[in-house]
Amino acid sequence: MCMEPGIPDPNGRATRLGMYNLDPAVRFWATPPVHGCLRPQVVHPAAFTFKVPDNVDFAEAAMVEPLAVGMHAANKANVKPGDVAVVTGAGPIGMVTALAALAAGCSRVVMTDVQQPKLDLAAKLGPITPVNVAKQDLNAIVHQLTDGWGADIVFEASGNARAATRVFEPLCPGGRVVFIGMPGEPIAYDVVAAQVKEARVEHVFRYAHVYPRALALMGSGKIDVKPLITDTFDFRDSVKAFDFACDMPATSVKAQIVMG
Repeated sequence: MCMEPGIPDPNGRATRLGMYNLDPAVRFWATPPVHGCLRPQVVHPAAFTFKVPDNVDFAEAAMVEPLAVGMHAANKANVKPGDVAVVTGAGPIGMVTALAALAAGCSRVVMTDVQQPKLDLAAKLGPITPVNVAKQDLNAIVHQLTDGWGADIVFEASGNARAATRVFEPLCPGGRVVFIGMPGEPIAYDVVAAQVKEARVEHVFRYAHVYPRALALMGSGKIDVKPLITDTFDFRDSVKAFDFACDMPATSVKAQIVMG
């Protein structure tokens, strides 16, 4: 089984409107003051518990939670077949956003980061063009790939303030921008840059209504998250795993604790 970790108030207005991820009263695992669930058993609402396909193992099933963020972002972007997307940030959320965008119909994803090992991994996941923005010009590469038109969608998944302020540069006229990452402080927002392209801007907060589709795509083989699981730790080494996650090397994307 796979459990969606947010439990909203079923009587809350946001929940009743279908936006249960925005319910102010939601209780979300491992979000203070709510504890996590590093334990053998939990009691969870059936409405937020899903059967995992037989060909999807527990390690993959544990990746549904971050994948759901990417799926929600792809839905918000209204991906059309053949779209070209830019994903800024090759961390776990950026990686699953790229996979979700490709599964939704994007013909190519341009992924940016400053850590080359992560970009090298991304390039093996499908039609993904890696761009190390410390050495390469993102806008020039996007223009080359699109005959000067620009990307149909820009997903900002880094949370980096500089990247977030420049999302409109590689975007095509009439394109869509989806903010996923969370900058640590308010950013400068170039209204004119957005206006002259009539950009449509969306934001995501966690996810809603995507777990069944994420599991279906994994079960069908359309999305493969296994390459993103770069590090594993036995349960007895849980403290070591958390220490590792606080300062992960550039070669790491997602670390998991293996129960058993």
